[in-house]
Amino acid sequence: MADTLTHRILMTGASGFVGPYVSEALHRVCSRDIAVVATSKDGGPHRVFGQIDALDVTDKVAVLEAIARHRPTHVVHLAAVAALGAAQADPQNTWRIHVQGALNVAHAILEKAPECWLLHVGSGLVYGESAKAGLPLDESALLAPVDDYAVTKAAADLALGALSRHGLKCIRLRPFNHTGPGQTESFAVPAFAMQIARIEAGLAPPVIRVGNLDAERDFLDARDVASAYARVVLNSADLKPNTIFNVASGISWRMGDILERLLAQSSVKIVTEQDSMRLRPSDLPRIVGDATRARTQLGWTPKHPFEDTLAAVLEDCRARVALA
Repeated sequence: MADTLTHRILMTGASGFVGPYVSEALHRVCSRDIAVVATSKDGGPHRVFGQIDALDVTDKVAVLEAIARHRPTHVVHLAAVAALGAAQADPQNTWRIHVQGALNVAHAILEKAPECWLLHVGSGLVYGESAKAGLPLDESALLAPVDDYAVTKAAADLALGALSRHGLKCIRLRPFNHTGPGQTESFAVPAFAMQIARIEAGLAPPVIRVGNLDAERDFLDARDVASAYARVVLNSADLKPNTIFNVASGISWRMGDILERLLAQSSVKIVTEQDSMRLRPSDLPRIVGDATRARTQLGWTPKHPFEDTLAAVLEDCRARVALA
């Protein structure tokens, strides 16, 4: 990457759902004075990035070489086991990717590019049991995760916080639920939408199988989440290392209400049926975040109404079903 550029950004996990959104936000928010090297475990051609470099964050030597070669000013660390189900299915792998992967990136930065900022993308789920108070959670809330996904995200979050005492310029991000076109069916909103799209196409009976519809979650459009990350890059010179930012809307959405809004956009009559396999025993009734700090220090606010996001997800799912 050319030394004349102000922002030389290396992105891990770029081929995942959020990666293309972050790339777009970085170029929009940070203007043209930017270069992005996209990496993921499986490199190759990509519709957004053109090409993605292969980088397995659990390979300590490969990570060290990548940081030394690209000398980034910022690393946006997205690499993760994205879905809760996959994280639960192979906990050992989840610990390896979430914790050891993050530590490999952090130590490589300290050794090869100590002035580089690390943006660690964690999760609002690290607050876990703290959500039972029913109040919006700010960054001072106790970390009390309840499953393998959240526990490993919390472990990485805390480990990086400790490394900041040794010179790591890290910003710890805790995004709450987010969705948008391109997300897989491992997540609730596209799972609802894909079932509707298949029913409309005559590929499934008019019944949607659902889990706990009374759970309330804080939802954002993926574009708004990506914008928050980009604003961290833009404002990093004015931020203190080891700052933590929640990325949240502060609004709770009942899962049943989300489903009803999607069903209201369907041209066919669909009934719902509870599926015991979709019920999570550790479900927390309500999880809502407080992102006052991001609003104050980054000048960030969500721009996209969630109703519009739901409509976009449903249209995307219809298009995917039509192409299948």
